Amino acid sequence: MIEIEIYAPGLRSDSSMLQLRNQMDQFPRVRYKIDSRHDLVYFEIDKPGDISQQEIHQIFDAIDLQPRFVGQIPEELRSGNTVRLV
Repeated sequence: MIEIEIYAPGLRSDSSMLQLRNQMDQFPRVRYKIDSRHDLVYFEIDKPGDISQQEIHQIFDAIDLQPRFVGQIPEELRSGNTVRLV
């Protein structure tokens, strides 16, 4: 299992959380929890093919939020894009 944490400033607004839930419907195998107090999303991914780093960026781009991976990005998710680490 792969666990990642994403910091997304602005996530705490109700409309952003609703949009995130709608986006995550496209990835039924990926479990996630939202910490709205801290603008964080925790992902649990069973298989690396269930979602990629690029798809994670697309999810947040669709709701006009800038995702920042907290810590090191697992090798299985890397897509060659550079991201800012928090």
